Amino acid sequence: QVQVVESGGGLVQAGGSLRLSCAASGRTFSNLVMGWFRQAPGKEREFVATIHWSGRNTIYGDSMKGRFTISRGSAENTVYLQMNNLKPDDMAVYYCAAGRVFGTSGSSYDYWGQGTQVTVSS
Repeated sequence: QVQVVESGGGLVQAGGSLRLSCAASGRTFSNLVMGWFRQAPGKEREFVATIHWSGRNTIYGDSMKGRFTISRGSAENTVYLQMNNLKPDDMAVYYCAAGRVFGTSGSSYDYWGQGTQVTVSS
């Protein structure tokens, strides 16, 4: 009854930028926290960024600080992730998630997208 769809991944050179988009639709709660996680082959899922439903508070993973920016769209339950100065270590499948708890744990999120691939070449 709730669908999460992300897009915007692709191939980019190291030092370049990408902007990911995400939207949750269907029978959703009125106010959803939305965030991003990523997973590279052979590695554990990693927290990237999250934003409170109001847009007033954000949290970033340590390696993302200063390079990534999460923001809410004008439409309800939409979110963007602006990624600048990308590094080869950023290469992963990026997942958008929505939930009712503002936090950095995947268990805080109830709805997940299928992921979008980000590839960084050097």
